[in-house]
Amino acid sequence: MGGARDVGWVAAGLVLDAGSCYCIYQLTRGPRRGSRRLHPSQSAEDLTNGSYDDILNAEQLKKLLYLLESTDDPIITEKALVTLGNNAAFSTNQAIIRELGGIPIVGNKINSLNQCIKEKALNALNNLSVNVENQTKIKIYVSQVCEDVFADPLNSAVQLAGLKLLTNMKVTNDYQHLLSGSVAGLFHLLLLGNGSTKVQVLKLLLNLSENPAMTEGLLSVQVDSSFLSLYDGQVANEILLRALTLFLVFCQGTIWSKAG
Repeated sequence: MGGARDVGWVAAGLVLDAGSCYCIYQLTRGPRRGSRRLHPSQSAEDLTNGSYDDILNAEQLKKLLYLLESTDDPIITEKALVTLGNNAAFSTNQAIIRELGGIPIVGNKINSLNQCIKEKALNALNNLSVNVENQTKIKIYVSQVCEDVFADPLNSAVQLAGLKLLTNMKVTNDYQHLLSGSVAGLFHLLLLGNGSTKVQVLKLLLNLSENPAMTEGLLSVQVDSSFLSLYDGQVANEILLRALTLFLVFCQGTIWSKAG
């Protein structure tokens, strides 16, 4: 009997050891992406922790927006904007953030003198702008974003984030007229900017070119002869392809204007 009892304790010990190893494995491995976890007393600042990878629910988003609106700490503000921006990539949360009054809270942060905060706010608005209903609330920031795009240092992170937001806003024809006075400035950026800036400006100009109401403004812009360098064989394919597409659009627009 003693031997059987000893065997039983040994077996139990093996199970315990295996369970302990599994727990240690889970702790060292860290949380699985997309896993659901319970955080009954989680604070808003906890939600900005980079290790938290769940999609936030409405109550958590409400906490995060309150934190963003009430804090003066630039580090917390930046983290909160990153978290909101990441969650705004999901269509359900795009609507929830709007319904919670979050768009003005995020939009106000583009006034920040802190360039990192400004960039993160633009990135968050960019993700929110994918929702057409959100665009009706984001449109009030278009003029300021245009000013920032042209005022910020060439090829800066803020400039690129602003161009991306304007590109998303110009996918439909509803707000393209808001950019009618900025076409010449966009061509200026196209000629002077680096590869990333050129690609983003070309995306924006191509979106504008699909609106017949913008054709005249695009065709009337006088550009420097260096514009032809975009068609150089040494230019990156991504830039060359979009530049050629824009050239075809201009050719068609010229033909239509003459026919008219």
